[in-house]
Amino acid sequence: MKKSYCPIDTFINVVKGKRKATIILHLYQGEKRYSELVRLLPDLSERMLSKQLRELEQDLLVEKTVYPEVPPRVEYRLTELGKTIRPILKSMMKGGVIFENLIETDFLNTSQKEN
Repeated sequence: MKKSYCPIDTFINVVKGKRKATIILHLYQGEKRYSELVRLLPDLSERMLSKQLRELEQDLLVEKTVYPEVPPRVEYRLTELGKTIRPILKSMMKGGVIFENLIETDFLNTSQKEN
């Protein structure tokens, strides 16, 4: 985690990345095995999922437990810090829905003008 000029930038730098916010929201529902996260995020390669999880661990938002079994069982859960950012991510999701609706409306208006 690196401090930025602006606290907003610091926060965004921590959660930006290929589906990090979505990973956090899935883990807020409870701990997940790696294979569950793979199923929940079918558009994310396993390599990218591993990278994002590793970065979330480094930023102290996620903790990983590896059980000494064959085959190894790996589970991820949010830390207390990770749990605190859920309301922020939910607000960002609401903002995303607003902008997606505007994009769709603009697309519809543009299509109707062309006809």
